[in-house]
Amino acid sequence: MPPGTPRTNRRDRTVDTGAHQGDRRRIGVVSFLNSRPLVEGLDEHPGLELLFDVPARLPALLEQQAVDAALVPVIDLARAGSRWSIVSDACIGSDGETWTVRVFSRVPAERITRLHVDGDSHTSVALARVLWQERHGRTPEIHRFQPWETDDCEAILLIGDKVVTHGAAGFAHEIDLGGAWKELTGLPFVFAVWARRAGHDVGELGALLSAARDRGVRRAAGVAARYGPPRGWSVAAAERYLTRHLSFTLTPRHQQGLSLFRELAAKWQILPPATEGVPA
Repeated sequence: MPPGTPRTNRRDRTVDTGAHQGDRRRIGVVSFLNSRPLVEGLDEHPGLELLFDVPARLPALLEQQAVDAALVPVIDLARAGSRWSIVSDACIGSDGETWTVRVFSRVPAERITRLHVDGDSHTSVALARVLWQERHGRTPEIHRFQPWETDDCEAILLIGDKVVTHGAAGFAHEIDLGGAWKELTGLPFVFAVWARRAGHDVGELGALLSAARDRGVRRAAGVAARYGPPRGWSVAAAERYLTRHLSFTLTPRHQQGLSLFRELAAKWQILPPATEGVPA
C-alpha cells in the first residue's frame, strides 16, 4: 500500500451510485476517522445505509440523488446555493488546530509559490487560498498530486488520517489550517455539514443525525479505540484527536466562522459574490 492510501474498516468502503434500497435511506459519510462520532450507532439502524467515501466525492453522490443526505464540504454547500440545505446541527469543525488539515513546506509559508493539494479535499483547498491571500497577499499556484509523490513539491496540503498515520517527510515547516484560521479570525472553522437536496423529504433523518452525534461525543473514547487502530492510529492519538482537536456541533460561533469563510471566499473570487439561499 503506498503511503497516503486511506485505510478502511470492514464497513467503510468506496461507494457506488446505485438506486435507493426500498424504504432505507442512504447517507454519504466521510471515510476518515473524523466522521465516526457523527454516525455512532447508525451502522445497525435498520432504516439506514451508510456509504463511505472521501470528502471530495460525496457532493456528486448528493447531486446525482444516489444518497438522501451527505456530509459535504462546506465550499460545495456554498456553491450549490439553493439546491441544497443543511439537515442537522452536526458538523465536522475545529476551534483551533485540526491535526489532520496541514500544509507541509520546504520554505516558510510566506515564500511558498506552488502548493500541491490533496485531491480528497475541496474545503481545505479553498481555505488555503483564503488564508494565503489574507495573511500573505497572494495565492500560490495550485496543483493536484498524489500524496506519496512529494519529491518535487515545494509545499503540499494533506487532509485526513494519512496526515497522522503517514505524515510527510523532508518538509521543514508545517501549517495547520484550522490553527491558522483561528489565529486570523478568532473563530472556529467548519469543514463539513450534513446536507440534503432542497425540497427532498428526509423525514426524521436530521434528528437521527443529531442524536448520533450526541452519542458519538459521549462515547468518543470507545469510538477512538474501535475505529482508530484499523486506520493506523494509536488509541491514545485517536482519542486526543476526537476529544481535543475536533468539534461536532454547529454552534452560533461556528456559524459565524462559516459565514466569514463564505465572505472571504467570495472576496477572493473562490465563490461567486452572492451565495444567498444557503442556510448558515
